[in-house]
Amino acid sequence: MPLPAPFARLRLPVIASPLFIISGPELVIAQCKAGIVGSFPSLNARPISQLDEWLHQITEELASYNRANPDAPAAPFAVNQIVHKTNNRLDEDMAMCEKWQVPLLITSLGAREEVYAAAHRWGGIVMHDVINSVHARKAIEKGADGLIPVAAGAGGHAGAQSPFAMMQEIRQWFEGLVALSGAIAHGRSILAAQALGADFAYIGSAWIATEEARAAEDYKQSIVDSSAADIVYSNLFTGVHGNYLRSSIVKAGLDPDNLPQSDPSKMDFGSGGNTDVKAWKDIWGSGQGIGAVTAIEPVASRVARLEQEYRDASAALNANSAPFLR
Repeated sequence: MPLPAPFARLRLPVIASPLFIISGPELVIAQCKAGIVGSFPSLNARPISQLDEWLHQITEELASYNRANPDAPAAPFAVNQIVHKTNNRLDEDMAMCEKWQVPLLITSLGAREEVYAAAHRWGGIVMHDVINSVHARKAIEKGADGLIPVAAGAGGHAGAQSPFAMMQEIRQWFEGLVALSGAIAHGRSILAAQALGADFAYIGSAWIATEEARAAEDYKQSIVDSSAADIVYSNLFTGVHGNYLRSSIVKAGLDPDNLPQSDPSKMDFGSGGNTDVKAWKDIWGSGQGIGAVTAIEPVASRVARLEQEYRDASAALNANSAPFLR
């Protein structure tokens, strides 16, 4: 399907995923100015009055940038809403998103008809993240506009299915917007996501090691120093399975190779579930694609590198596939 107007001006088909604690207005603004969709979780802004301040800052700075750069305007931004019953701020946060006419909402951990309807009333687009085709169908039936399949290897809360399997099943019945997530940190992976049928690549961990990210310096350096072999998949820390950096688990005094299972009924996104350590603050989320991240650098530099890798991969693909397309 044709992309909605706000997405037609992207430099790359990329949505930067919202990073708990790490994504703030500085990161979002830099991502949008660089030509990709920037996003942040509404729960990063505490108290609720700070969400109003952040949305004002992002809206005004991007509007000013667009006035100064009419031929190359910034990409739109997105706000992530956790719609699980444990989020007692949802109604207030949605009201703030309506006040600032947020162009894109990303919903997680539950599909809610009233959330989708509210966004549609102000003209917003809603994409819902899912870990399988069953959850995807439910989200679309309840009114979501698009899907974010969170495949194996994605950072933070992630599914266990192959991106090939997820995209194959979803595209059998859904023709709308799709942003594929899962170990994407290189330009060729963006191209691969499109080849699988996605409209966008959904990239998270690569932004942790940027100057604008609100991450501790040792967290950023750990992203640079680690690879796929350093990622541990566990539900211990929040009650939901996710991918985490081995080094942070060791630093917390735990054995990454012998982590117990957590009780899913004690789901907790801000603390340590059944442990004394805090997820995201002490235990660092990360996807398996970080082997492509080799330095801490500004967002603009990372986007430029992704664009060049994407262009190189496109040219190589066209050259290599020519003999098979006669």
